[in-house]
Amino acid sequence: MGSKLYHGAAYYPELWDEKTIEQDIKYMKEVGINVVRIGEFLWSKLEPEENKIDISFLKNIINRLYENGIETIVCTPTVTPPIWLSYGHPERMHVDYNGTVMNHGSRQHVCTNNPYFRERARIIVEHIAMEVGKHPGVILWQLDNEIKSHVSECMCESCKNLWHEWLKKRYKTIDNLNEKWGTMIWSEYYQSFEQVPQPLPVPFLHNSSLSTMYRIFSMEKTAEFVKEQAEIIRRYSDAPITTNGSIGFYVNIEKLYENLDVAGYDSYAGSQNFYAFVVNFDLWRNVKKGKKFWLLETSPSHAGALNRFPHVHPNGYLRAEAVAAYSMGSNSFIYWLWRQHKSGSEQIHGAVLSAWGKPTVGYKNVLEVEKARKEIESIILSTELCQPELAITYSDTAKAFLFTEPHRNLNYRGLITGLYRIILNTGIHRDLILEGDNLEGYKLLLTPFMHYVSDDYLKRALAFVEKGGIWIVGPLTGGRTEEHTIHTDAALGKLESIAGVETAFTYPMDGTGAIGKAFGLEAPLAMWSAVFETAGASAVGIIEGGLTPGYAFITEHKVGKGKIVMLGSLPFGPEGEQMIRAMIMHYAEEAGITLKTDVSEGTIVAPRRGDGFKIWVIINMDGKGGSVTIPSSAVNVITGRPVPPGKHEIGSYEYEIIRFDNEL
Repeated sequence: MGSKLYHGAAYYPELWDEKTIEQDIKYMKEVGINVVRIGEFLWSKLEPEENKIDISFLKNIINRLYENGIETIVCTPTVTPPIWLSYGHPERMHVDYNGTVMNHGSRQHVCTNNPYFRERARIIVEHIAMEVGKHPGVILWQLDNEIKSHVSECMCESCKNLWHEWLKKRYKTIDNLNEKWGTMIWSEYYQSFEQVPQPLPVPFLHNSSLSTMYRIFSMEKTAEFVKEQAEIIRRYSDAPITTNGSIGFYVNIEKLYENLDVAGYDSYAGSQNFYAFVVNFDLWRNVKKGKKFWLLETSPSHAGALNRFPHVHPNGYLRAEAVAAYSMGSNSFIYWLWRQHKSGSEQIHGAVLSAWGKPTVGYKNVLEVEKARKEIESIILSTELCQPELAITYSDTAKAFLFTEPHRNLNYRGLITGLYRIILNTGIHRDLILEGDNLEGYKLLLTPFMHYVSDDYLKRALAFVEKGGIWIVGPLTGGRTEEHTIHTDAALGKLESIAGVETAFTYPMDGTGAIGKAFGLEAPLAMWSAVFETAGASAVGIIEGGLTPGYAFITEHKVGKGKIVMLGSLPFGPEGEQMIRAMIMHYAEEAGITLKTDVSEGTIVAPRRGDGFKIWVIINMDGKGGSVTIPSSAVNVITGRPVPPGKHEIGSYEYEIIRFDNEL
């Protein structure tokens, strides 16, 4: 199950003199840093002039780290192309939605689809891979850095040409594109693929199909860029390959990691919204199923840049983050960054050491993380996380659709994490799975905020239900076609017939006075909604007041051994959260979910399984302390003390590992 939990930091030796580098390595060993991530901004150091490439600086640092017992994650430096590549070449630069051409500086200023950039990227990546690919100290490759974190789709000429090629491959004929997009509206009809524009500024809005398809095109091209680098590295290295993603970036995670070996991500969520930190564990362990993921960046104290800084971590929170990460499937806990930057745009970002080499406000918390890592390492490595029985579908295609059609400024990341927070607080062990994931092992499936449901997903979800699963569909799910148009056979397309409903109306329910009644509760209803007439299904939630009283907003329909539940509208506010929670708990019980606890809000439980025993890793994440009911006699693994059945208290940001010698 692995031989080590990694505790690391990002390091930038190119900024420091020899004496400082020597001191830094010494301090790293004292703190317990066993892995260092380097190289992502190193291009101009390795190739100061075109074709004058020297990798010796990087190799020397890897050697020195390895000699001191520290392993290395090597990053490819393609996020920050040097000045010789961009100066005087606006055609190579990223162009945003307003047509603004980026300038040299910062990062992500060059278009990753530009042919010349891609050629130079291939060359520098190959030189690095040839030089250090077989080094025993290199344990992981990270491609680029936070791809598409600052920029989204590019509108340059290179992208325009690729866009037209992509359209030809997808639609074959221009008549087919016109038919699928419905371009007779507003005289948008095209006579050739070359006439199809990029979604640059227009007086009002672009056709929904054009906007969404351009986002999907861009996501695919970004994945191709990553795949190309991975293929080069694999010629020279056997070390696994990843990149550092985020659910906030303009990428399709499923496609981006398809050709990579392990999942890696960054997270800077603070203690005020700890659930936005925890949600990542439940997603990223499913990006490359069966493999530990890598947390590649998080702050030891606070994030920050010249224009902002968020709240600093309270003492104890960093340790809680680390224990939660390790126990939920992470192979690593890595800080950005080791030594505070003395220049650039992120000088005020939290670090382990200050720019002048002294411990920072987060330093003692880093020491606490290392103490905890040593304390839990053997336990974590000898167990594995239990398979959750509840799955929430995460879809970057859905995110692309919602960018085009956000209604009242809806944000996919905010919607999915908001729903996740409610489910987290139920104490049910859960997964966020990708749209194409296997549904085996789950009993309850949620498909929220997914405008378009593919035939493939529908087929797999239906098979899941027929075998006995319960599938909750919605809200805001199924109302659009693959091309981001409206269904013409039924409001929700094929979903309606298999769910036993007929959609009577779709409309924005916000502010209409509509109240939903379900599960013995009442709550206001909001968001773009579908209201149902039952055509074989049973009404579970009924609307009172508003424009459509008496219609159903929640239905259920038996299919095979299971059930399809349609959630047509979003219960909102405190009452809405109670109703969603009640709905989840109701169907979790009906589905026979057993992996759940009555853990108090703000505390989480990671259930893990060993050889003939189970453990619970209990972590308080909100600083308020918490409790959970211990179902049978157990032992605190760390202290060796018995833990009696009953309510068990845990302190602020504390963690405990409880062992049960019987199956729960």
